Amino acid sequence: MKAICLLSGGLDSATCLAIAVAAGYECYALSFDYGQRHKVELLAAVKIAASLGAAEHRVATIDLRMFGQSALTDDIEVPKGRTVEEMSGEIPLTYVPARNTIFLSMALAWAEVLEASDIFIGVNALDYSGYPDCRPEFIAAFETMANLATKAGVEGVTRLRIQVPLITMSKADIVRRAKELGLNFALTHSCYDPDVDGRACGLCDSCLLRRKGFAEAGLVDPAVT
Repeated sequence: MKAICLLSGGLDSATCLAIAVAAGYECYALSFDYGQRHKVELLAAVKIAASLGAAEHRVATIDLRMFGQSALTDDIEVPKGRTVEEMSGEIPLTYVPARNTIFLSMALAWAEVLEASDIFIGVNALDYSGYPDCRPEFIAAFETMANLATKAGVEGVTRLRIQVPLITMSKADIVRRAKELGLNFALTHSCYDPDVDGRACGLCDSCLLRRKGFAEAGLVDPAVT
C-alpha cells in the first residue's frame, strides 16, 4: 500500500508519518516551501523522512506570500504568550488562507500518479478549535471532492481516503503515541517564529501547546534547549 504523508517537520506531522509507516504503508513524504517564516522546519522534515524510512521525500514550492494575511507569510507579528482559551477563541493570525486545501490538492495529484489510496495529514483536536481547515467536516468534504475530481476516482481505479489519525487526540496523546512509535523528538521543529539560528521562541502558540503536551505526558522534550 502506498500513501502520501504531508510532512511539515513538526511534531504532529512526524507522528502521523510514523503511524503510517507502522501501519505498513509505503510512505511518500510531501513538504512545502510556501514562504513561511519558519522555513527551518523543512530541514527537520528532511531528517524525519530519512529517520522514519520514507520511500521518497519531495519539497514543493508554492509562494503563499503573494496573498499574505497570515503571521507566517506576511509582515504580521506572531502572537506570543497566549492562554489555551485565547488560542481557541478565534481563528488565529497564524492561519494561512486555504493552506491545507492547497497542500491536500498537491498530495492528491501525487497520489493519483502513484496510484496511492491514502493521504495522511496530521490535523488534530487542538488545531481544530482554531483552524477552519483542520475540522473533520473539511476533511470529509475534501475526500468526497477528491474522488469526484480525479481520473482514478471516476474510473474506479482508486478510492482515495484522507487519513487523520490525530484528529481526536490532545497534544499529550500525540506525544505519548510518538514515544510508543520511537519518534526522535529532537528531529522535530514546531516553532512559528524561530530565531536566525533556528531556535524555538518558546512563546508562540505552537511552542506553548507543545510544551503543555510534553508536560501532561510526563516527558522531557529533547528539542528544547
